[in-house]
Amino acid sequence: MSRSKHSYDGTIRRSSKQSAAENSFRCVNCRQIISTRVMGTEHRNHCPLCLWSKHVDEHPGDRLAQCQGRMEPISVWVKSNQEWALVHRCSSCSTVKTNRIASDDNEFVLMSLASRPIARPPFPLDRLT
Repeated sequence: MSRSKHSYDGTIRRSSKQSAAENSFRCVNCRQIISTRVMGTEHRNHCPLCLWSKHVDEHPGDRLAQCQGRMEPISVWVKSNQEWALVHRCSSCSTVKTNRIASDDNEFVLMSLASRPIARPPFPLDRLT
């Protein structure tokens, strides 16, 4: 005897696996399972551990990007309202996008990205003297 996915009133119930899949994704870089339900973000598409993302949106939350490439975190941008955003570059199509940081993003990785211009400037420092 098999269980029906239909309740007595004819509506389809979601299995716990379906609900979990809709509320999480596997990171394209570190392969961890990441929850999409986090305070401070509506359209989570980057990993809070390594900050990598997947090229899924043309505009935030639309999930219409055809590329589906891996988005490398390349920098941090401080907006005019003092909010931080991640800058990602797609390794497939070279598109550059920004994402708001989330409350559970790895602070050490964020600081490492923020300090890159100081630690590895795009020009030789000895030329400044």
